[in-house]
Amino acid sequence: DLNTIATLTFHLNYYVKGVTKYLQQGGPLETKDKYSFAHPPITSQKDWDGFLETVWTDAEIFAKLIEALPDSKLSEVFVEEKYETYYRNIQGIIEHIHYHLGQIVVIKKILSQMQNT
Repeated sequence: DLNTIATLTFHLNYYVKGVTKYLQQGGPLETKDKYSFAHPPITSQKDWDGFLETVWTDAEIFAKLIEALPDSKLSEVFVEEKYETYYRNIQGIIEHIHYHLGQIVVIKKILSQMQNT
């Protein structure tokens, strides 16, 4: 009943990809919470490695887009008023990632303890 490391990683990257797309193209923000955990199956090491490569590439693109934002943009409305500012959304993604990284650490510790018993 718990989320897996793969599921949590997909969940985090889902929002990074959504905001990246908005930063690159504008338009509506297309992320939907109901899809944020719906990842394709990972059935092999090759699937996992490819998935991680995508995650790292997406993170790098996202970071570069944020670095390129002028400071004045941070206080502007992000997409629409209900989403508040660019700063709040970038900060929210960072906090969200930290929260789930903590869960991933706990899962890894549980798995490690299970393997040692």
